[in-house]
Amino acid sequence: MIPSARNAERIVSAEQLEAQVEYLTDTLFKGRATGTKGANETAFWIARQFRDAGLTPLGKNWSRSFKVGEITGHNIMGFMPGKRQGSKEMYVIVAANFDNHGIIEGKLYPGADSNASGVVAMVNIAKMFNRMKELGRSYGKNLIFVGLDAKERNSAGAEALWRDIAAGALKDPISGETITPSNIYSTVVLDILGSTLSPIQKGRKDYLIMLSEGQFKYDLQRANENPGLGLDLGYDYYGSPGFTEMFHSKVGDQSVFTKKGAMCVVFTSGITMKTNKVEDNAGSLNYDIFKRRVFLIFHWLTKVL
Repeated sequence: MIPSARNAERIVSAEQLEAQVEYLTDTLFKGRATGTKGANETAFWIARQFRDAGLTPLGKNWSRSFKVGEITGHNIMGFMPGKRQGSKEMYVIVAANFDNHGIIEGKLYPGADSNASGVVAMVNIAKMFNRMKELGRSYGKNLIFVGLDAKERNSAGAEALWRDIAAGALKDPISGETITPSNIYSTVVLDILGSTLSPIQKGRKDYLIMLSEGQFKYDLQRANENPGLGLDLGYDYYGSPGFTEMFHSKVGDQSVFTKKGAMCVVFTSGITMKTNKVEDNAGSLNYDIFKRRVFLIFHWLTKVL
């Protein structure tokens, strides 16, 4: 009997999500600007979460370093195998940037929604898949989870990730085979996922926006039928073709993947009046809705895989 994916929901709570966002936005991390001690500490934290989720490093270490001018950034990568049926292996990348603006003119920019929320969603989705693996469930495609650095520096981390893939620098930890661009089924970017301040429809705080290519809309609609979900779904950026194109293809880490010709899906709850401001703190997020978004993205991924 195939275990229900609902089993994975039991390991994630709203309180847990809140505690993790509060941790990443603590003054200890000083806003997580690339190249700072706070960003490095965040990278270590993501690596520990990946280890706890049963992931395997892609290489000797969890981290792959890259340069942004004189500053060193770090992408953190973890691998979860699929069924390994002997045919051409395919990979789905799930990524979230962990850097933010840091401290500017003495003011701390916590970056709770942007993008501690995406990072927390990513590591908990990895743990949900690990829970299903423990119960004997496996999926057809392999998962690569990536904590991306340096989004606020022209998406240098996403550029470095794709450069590694194009150069054949990433190897499958099981087969040793090179992971190439043709092996990447889709990239999934989690960016700003915790707020309810920019609803699609007035009075509906329980919403989620997906910007994508391919046949993913139907899969999301089916996943949204799971008990306790039923979110208000949007498939464009608040009805604006121009902003949809910009947000999906011209700005952010997702633009790197789309410009390289990779299929890319973006999940977001939208930019708010607190985005990239000192007010973007852990207390500004809605963790009950955030949890439902995490569950929906997980259930969607189970269908895509």
